[in-house]
Amino acid sequence: MIEVNKENFENEVLGASGVVMVDWWGPKCERCLELMPYVEDLALKYQDQIKFCSVDTSGNRRLAISQKVLGLPAILFYKNGQKIDEISGQEIAPEDIEAKLKQYFK
Repeated sequence: MIEVNKENFENEVLGASGVVMVDWWGPKCERCLELMPYVEDLALKYQDQIKFCSVDTSGNRRLAISQKVLGLPAILFYKNGQKIDEISGQEIAPEDIEAKLKQYFK
C-alpha cells in the first residue's frame, strides 16, 4: 500500500492508469484503525489487480476536502484520474470493501 499525501496524490492516484483504491483515514478515527489491518490484507491479496493507496487525513485536510471526503472512514475508487465510486461511514464492513473492490478487477 502506497502512503499518499498532498505532494504525491496527483501522480500516484490521479495520474495512474487503471483503478486505484484510496483508504482515507485519521489517527483519531477508531473505526479507521479497526479496518486498517483488513484493508492492508486486501492490498496484499489483490495487488496485481488494483493499486492501493492510503491517506492520513490529519496531515492532508485540504486534500481530503478537495476530494470531497467529508467523513471517515472513507474508501474512494478512482479510474484514470476520475473518482468513480466510494463507500464511507462508520458502518463500513470489511466484506463491503472487498465486494466493492471485486467490481473493478481488470
